[in-house]
Amino acid sequence: MNREELNQIAMQVILNAGNARTILNEVIEDLENDCDKEIINKKLKEANDYIVKAHKMQTKVIQGTVTDESFIPDLLFIHAQDTLMTINSELNITKYIVKLWNKK
Repeated sequence: MNREELNQIAMQVILNAGNARTILNEVIEDLENDCDKEIINKKLKEANDYIVKAHKMQTKVIQGTVTDESFIPDLLFIHAQDTLMTINSELNITKYIVKLWNKK
């Protein structure tokens, strides 16, 4: 994998994770506004789908490094991984908040 390909994948990871974050922020606003549970659950699934897509891209790169000894990660890819894992944590926390909210 060349540097340009790696950077393209890194940007896609960041964009997909960012899309998930945007949706998760909407979910929190929907909770504040007592939105329909079905809408909230649909948005959680959509955010999760974005995270899964980003994670699959990251995994593809990581698996490629096993056979390519010349692979040198760059700062953009490392940033993409950090972004993905941070927003994945936000997804988990938001799911828990929704679960608690539904109990009230």
